[in-house]
Amino acid sequence: MTLSHEHSFPRRHARTMRFTLGAPRAFTVSPDGARVVFLRSASGTDRVNALWVLDLEGPGPEGRERVAADPRGLLGGAEERLSPEERARRERSREGAGGIVGYAVDSAVELAAFALSGRLYAAELRAGTTRQLPVPGPVIDPRPAPDGRHIAYVTAGALRVTGADGEGDRELAGPRRSAHEGDEGDEGDEGDDITYGLAEFIAAEEMSRTRGYWWSPESDRLLVARVDTAPVRRWWISDPSRPDREPARVAYPAAGTPNADVRLFLVPLGGPDDGPPERTEVVWDRARYPYLARVHWSSAGAPLLLAQSRDQREQLYLAVDTETGATRTVHREEDPAWLELFPGAPAWAPDGRLVRLADQGGARVLMVGDRPLTGPQLHPRAVLDIGDRDVLVSASAGEAAGDPEIGQIHVYRVNELGVERVSSAPGVHTAVRAGEVSVLVSSVPDTAGSSARVLRGGERLATIASYAEKPGLTARPRLTEAGAHRIPCAVLLPTGHQESDGPLPVLLDPYGGPHGQRVVAAQNPHLTSQWFADQGFAVIVADGRGTPGRSPAWEKAVERNLLLSLDDQIEALHGLADRFPLDLERVAIRGWSFGGYLAALAVLRRPDVFHAAVSGAPVTDLRLYDTHYQERYLGTPQEAPEVYDAHSLVTDDGLSSPQSPVRPLMLIHGLADDNVVVAHTLRFSAALLAAGRPHEVLPLTGVTHMTPQEQIAENLLLLQVDFLKRSLGLE
Repeated sequence: MTLSHEHSFPRRHARTMRFTLGAPRAFTVSPDGARVVFLRSASGTDRVNALWVLDLEGPGPEGRERVAADPRGLLGGAEERLSPEERARRERSREGAGGIVGYAVDSAVELAAFALSGRLYAAELRAGTTRQLPVPGPVIDPRPAPDGRHIAYVTAGALRVTGADGEGDRELAGPRRSAHEGDEGDEGDEGDDITYGLAEFIAAEEMSRTRGYWWSPESDRLLVARVDTAPVRRWWISDPSRPDREPARVAYPAAGTPNADVRLFLVPLGGPDDGPPERTEVVWDRARYPYLARVHWSSAGAPLLLAQSRDQREQLYLAVDTETGATRTVHREEDPAWLELFPGAPAWAPDGRLVRLADQGGARVLMVGDRPLTGPQLHPRAVLDIGDRDVLVSASAGEAAGDPEIGQIHVYRVNELGVERVSSAPGVHTAVRAGEVSVLVSSVPDTAGSSARVLRGGERLATIASYAEKPGLTARPRLTEAGAHRIPCAVLLPTGHQESDGPLPVLLDPYGGPHGQRVVAAQNPHLTSQWFADQGFAVIVADGRGTPGRSPAWEKAVERNLLLSLDDQIEALHGLADRFPLDLERVAIRGWSFGGYLAALAVLRRPDVFHAAVSGAPVTDLRLYDTHYQERYLGTPQEAPEVYDAHSLVTDDGLSSPQSPVRPLMLIHGLADDNVVVAHTLRFSAALLAAGRPHEVLPLTGVTHMTPQEQIAENLLLLQVDFLKRSLGLE
């Protein structure tokens, strides 16, 4: 194996967290258009984020950037300490950085609240001052009231509130305990399985709902989620390298098993001398619609809920009566496959109409009230902002578009008069907007990193500086379509490769599954694939059926048949062979998570096509993955045991449908992974061994589903290259 050195791509890729450190992110625009708030670390190798403000009315033609809160100064140089709850939140959001990793603001964007090392801080964004508030901790997910007078936060499973000045701290909603220590079984007593104000595992991991409480626009009450994990089966995550430590006990809702019980309460703010507030439960048919997928509360209407059935084929849009907790159905949807969830929707428009994304007539459309405002030429991905005159969305080209615009995502203004593209250059774009000021974040194919431009009325006001390092490597993806299904692909050849050099061994580098688009018109997402190409491979990234960004039919083609994902990788490979120098006698595949599952599936089921695989954090027994994800595509194991057996790599009877010949396989798994637990790899390895199939296993001590540790991330790339070259006879 060739060892890395200080300036090699693997070392710099790991040290910079894939060249994301130092780039601005998490933007908020003040409604008066005077400020943009964001997070950014001090350099491309600094993992500690600070809170920044861009004053657009400051000196200079592009305003003035200033630090609003510096974690190192606030902690006095001490190391940041994270509670287990905060570590879990960061794992769910795949957050590998440190310092200030999230913040919330009041409606005027004058007060920001954030947690740092379990403590609560409030930042006056105009004055540029920050102070710690004296509250019990460790603090999780603090959020100011819209009027900026109070800050709510969660600690020890309870939702609490304090004045923005640090006075009047009190509990608003928490587990009810027995009156006397040691008493058990009292009526109304709630145990350690109950939390208030936090998102449950399924909501955070699969629904992209990372919060568990919401302020009213009048700042006088809150909607608070109550989560009871008592019904959920317990698993234990151990660290074999530390036998002196007890295993972590986690509530994991595997497919076909009970979920957490989620309820919602209206809780008045009250005052510090009012005693415990009387809470009112929000009532809907939780037995039929147990998933609380979205909550929206704005001045444009009553609190709006989106509740899904367990099979995700039905969902209700519900308006809440804030006096009684009763709900009324605003809209009901059904889909024979499943109903997707979308960022930014549902929500109320300022005139009170319902804004949502829906699948109608074979297309995904933006609905405002009862009217679709987009057609099959556009495929909306998210609602970014809802204004008085338009809705801002991100979208890719739909099936009816004249140009498929492979890998591109653009920002559009949409209203009854039509659709206007805001972003211009080919690439991947998103935006944050308030009033007339927006931040347009763009990544393009021929430039590393991303740019964040501040616009007013389409005219550039400023560009927010990025301190991210340059990769020192230029990815040259050729975006194309392949096969009868026109599968979007990116093909990367070694830098400087000439046609006369002859065919190259092939490396497929997919994610290939739902919610994971890898073929994008941007530079940085292809850097690792280009590095593998420069080791002597023709690298193919293919987004087959089931991946997002094309049409509802494309995404839902994998209903009860995720095996189509492997079929499409093979179709793409063969479809590209007549246009690119591919040696089909030396084909390998690598992937992580769903991509790891695909890689292992490829050599197990199709060794006639694939000659080696690197499988990272694979789901091998699909019964051991979570309810919301797995049941969406396959149903429950009780309903369809044969479907689970056909899709799993290992069953109770051993390997599932293994084929010959046996191909080299490297399995990689983090022992601390609480999403795809290491049992997947251990059971698969045991079955391989029982079947006499040689393979390699690389256990990663202390590593979760992410690999943020610099040395581990660096060496994983090097070990994979070494394994692939050995396995394909390239050394």
